[in-house]
Amino acid sequence: MIRSGLILMIKESAAKGKSAYAISREIGVSKNTARKYMSQPATPHGLKGVKKGSKLDAYKPLLDEKMRQGIYNCVVLLEQLREAGYTGGMSILKDYVHQFRSAKSAPAVRCYETPSGKQAQMDWGICQYEDQEGRLHKVAAFVMILGYSRAKYAEFVSRCDLHSLERCMINAFRYFGGVPNEVLTDNMKTVVVSREAGRVNWNTQFTDFAVEMGFIPKVCRVRMPQTKGKVERLVRYVKENFFPGRRFIDLEDLNQQTLAWCRTVDSKQHGTTGKIPLHELANESLLPLPPPEVQDRYRWEIRTVTREGLVSFDGIRYGVPWQYSGKEVQVRLCNGDIEIYYGETLLAKHKAQYHSGKIIWLPGQYRGLAECGGIALPRPVAQQQGMQVEVRSLSFYDHLLGGMAHG
Repeated sequence: MIRSGLILMIKESAAKGKSAYAISREIGVSKNTARKYMSQPATPHGLKGVKKGSKLDAYKPLLDEKMRQGIYNCVVLLEQLREAGYTGGMSILKDYVHQFRSAKSAPAVRCYETPSGKQAQMDWGICQYEDQEGRLHKVAAFVMILGYSRAKYAEFVSRCDLHSLERCMINAFRYFGGVPNEVLTDNMKTVVVSREAGRVNWNTQFTDFAVEMGFIPKVCRVRMPQTKGKVERLVRYVKENFFPGRRFIDLEDLNQQTLAWCRTVDSKQHGTTGKIPLHELANESLLPLPPPEVQDRYRWEIRTVTREGLVSFDGIRYGVPWQYSGKEVQVRLCNGDIEIYYGETLLAKHKAQYHSGKIIWLPGQYRGLAECGGIALPRPVAQQQGMQVEVRSLSFYDHLLGGMAHG
């Protein structure tokens, strides 16, 4: 009798229309053997469909009763089964209980659709890129999505502090054309200082910003990120679909590509709503943007000029005239340039750099420093007055000398 594997090969070859002779030559059996098994009907395996019993079978009704009571801890269940006479092991018990246990890591949540203009969700994501020397750098991605239209905004920045968050939010509102009624975020330190007995202690600077922009800040429950699932998916989408393999010159170039990508993605039908986000953006009932002077106030940051005449911004030091050393100045990022003002006076304008640790000097930054000894204020000195010389005759001097001039 030949092996079952050869019988199967004979039947498969016969199903392809091969003759007994061809099969015998191909497989290495006699022609009569090939012919015998070619015509033999397939018979099911004797053990097929037979379930092997286990030591746990007799105790499954007891297990089911315990699980209906909410007991799924296999250590506890094993102790109770032992008391009932169970002699089996833990593995078979775990295999049986696993199919009934709910997934704790991904609890079910209700799909929540937001009304028009009601809510935006925002978050940060951290990406990595490699520079021309092969060194790895981290860059922060700010993302915001409108709950109703699913319109998206993303922007890459050097840091995740409050100033950067406020600038990114203003840029997002300008991109959307208005402000949502509320903005939902997680418990980031720039927004929430602490929680006490379920009460949120807000960062007062952020709440001041929210009041002036016109939105109500909201935070999701602690350790419940799925309550802002729309933006969680967007962060993952940016990190996995947009960023890998991306080539860019600097952050300005990267952000131009990012906005183009957002518009491309939002021009397609959304998988959940079945609508095109850019079309639905026109139907978002957003609040009007605050006046430009209010927006601009949050684009400025206060910095102190160092003794060397440098101002630090996003990890880069930019030069200003040395006379302003020690003074407080206002700095902003505007259209790819770093602008540094003292009051209403523009001290310096530099092309924004994005690799931390650099120093960008201002041409003529130290002009006149040596002559002034590094002191910008006038020195405390006396002043010489101009003298007027009186013209007198020789007789005056003769009289003064008592006639000695002729002696």
